[in-house]
Amino acid sequence: MVDAGVPAGRWVVVGVPIDSVGAPAGGPPFGTEESPAALRRRDLVRRVRAADRGDLDVRVTGPDRDRSSGIVGYPSVRETTRRVRAAVAEVVTGGGRPLLLGGCCALLMGAVAGLRDSVGRVGVVNVDGHVDAYDGSTSPTGEAADMPVGALLGQATDGLLAAMGSVPVVRSGDAIVLGARDRDEATDLGDLPTRLGITVRTGDEVLANPGAAGLSTAEHFRGAGIGYWLHLDVDVLGEDVFPATDYLMPGGLRMTDLAALLAPLGADENLMGVSVGCYNPSKDPDGRCGDDLVDVLVGALAPGTSR
Repeated sequence: MVDAGVPAGRWVVVGVPIDSVGAPAGGPPFGTEESPAALRRRDLVRRVRAADRGDLDVRVTGPDRDRSSGIVGYPSVRETTRRVRAAVAEVVTGGGRPLLLGGCCALLMGAVAGLRDSVGRVGVVNVDGHVDAYDGSTSPTGEAADMPVGALLGQATDGLLAAMGSVPVVRSGDAIVLGARDRDEATDLGDLPTRLGITVRTGDEVLANPGAAGLSTAEHFRGAGIGYWLHLDVDVLGEDVFPATDYLMPGGLRMTDLAALLAPLGADENLMGVSVGCYNPSKDPDGRCGDDLVDVLVGALAPGTSR
């Protein structure tokens, strides 16, 4: 997947066209499956000076919850996790920094596992309107996108944990969620994030000073002496700011807040990989959301690059 000539530290784009709602087998692309292509059309690859390795041959299929795991499209989720894990490990071993274009947040499990396979202990930063620490039993939907942070800390069905390799992938204390604001999820999870060792900074906390929240997060991993993976779920933005996603909530960050939050993380030498998820181009008829998203990503990952 990675050319021997990729300069060390260069971004390497890989598309992960999945939607954990579960596609009918053989049906046309839909929902967040269309996001990698939509982001490429906005010249993201050139603007972040990346190599492009195309899309993985992955798809979450079957809209029903698996009886044993409780996860929608479970066999394909497990296989996607394995393939993303292998792809990320290959990019990192080849000297690149993966930039995964989702797709939905389920890709995060394989991404961080692949990074861990390559470098050892790693952290994860989830910029998200949700904590994403449900499992197949507790998730209201059964969608794997509800679960990746909990799964990385060891809370998942045995088959999914096996797909990630040695678990937990991320140690207690090495996971940070920035921007969570779903009250129903908070009630459901109770003190689980604390018990798992997830640091949660709510949407209101981040809004108070987005730049400081990003900087303190970078400093946390610098103090721990480890690299980390950064994942962006666009539902961290307010529903009036970014309606092109499937789980809309009031409140949330503005684009300027998101840019300020990501700036110190994007500039951090300990940042080892990035992913973006949950942009649904079919809900973006005028293309504004996609344009704004690409501008923010470029500003964080390749500041000063021209349009």
